[in-house]
Amino acid sequence: MTRDRSRLRREARLARQAFASALAPAVRRGLEAAIARQVLPLIPQAAVVAGYAAQDGEPDVVPWLARRGVTIAFPRVGSQGLSFHPCPPEALAPGAFGILEPPAHLGPVAPDLVLAPLLLFDRAGRRLGRGAGLYDRTLHALRARGTVRVIGIAWDWQEVAELPQASWDERLDAVATPTRFLDFRSDARPGP
Repeated sequence: MTRDRSRLRREARLARQAFASALAPAVRRGLEAAIARQVLPLIPQAAVVAGYAAQDGEPDVVPWLARRGVTIAFPRVGSQGLSFHPCPPEALAPGAFGILEPPAHLGPVAPDLVLAPLLLFDRAGRRLGRGAGLYDRTLHALRARGTVRVIGIAWDWQEVAELPQASWDERLDAVATPTRFLDFRSDARPGP
């Protein structure tokens, strides 16, 4: 299973980079705006949203959310997983794994909603990430402390029929793409 997941990661990362680089800038902005429109109605006033600094062809919805006045907290890698820190995108700097993250002096916050980047997803809410398990450990800890909704952010083509799952994988509550909002929770209530 580990080899299958590693191969899937490699292939999906290359496909995502190729897809995003082939998009005209205006088309890409339009697709990202469409994803943001799927998510915005689910964010209550004064909510803290854990976003991410998009890279390697990931959809970037943060600019669209920031324009609506949403408080965005970016992940910072630590020994126990990720912590989320409110930070303007222009203050992010390269950190662990070369990923842009907030400065260490900014205090962490507990997000109400987590927007999770991914390589692939399936209709059971399984997510294939980068492979370090940072989101899985973090989501497990956040869910143990309280209610948090986790929405994967993806291009439509990133859906696959089924992903192999490890015992530590945390499932997504939903996925937002440019054309769909897929709610995987059994009660499928709106809102975080």
